[in-house]
Amino acid sequence: MKQKITTSFIAKEIAIGFLITLIATLFGCYLVVEFFSLEPFETTLQHIQTKSKYSQVLTLGALANFFVFFVFSKKKQWYRMRGVLLETFVVAFLVVYLFYRFG
Repeated sequence: MKQKITTSFIAKEIAIGFLITLIATLFGCYLVVEFFSLEPFETTLQHIQTKSKYSQVLTLGALANFFVFFVFSKKKQWYRMRGVLLETFVVAFLVVYLFYRFG
């Protein structure tokens, strides 16, 4: 039995994809800070803040979106993939803003 596709169903699926990708991006940022730095976590966060490296960390953290996108693609969850793309564009605009705002 197929579920009837309504606008509320589509909006819910896009929101789920957006939120899962947001969590993946935050987790990716955590991994970048935790595992690719030789310094302790707090020191690395202070270094990011003083050197204004927000956009670089966010860009590397957003690489986790590829994994989420391909999982949804494999499961043929097209509307959730749209949520992934939407969140990726939001992150891209945020990266550009942070890059030009903080240098």
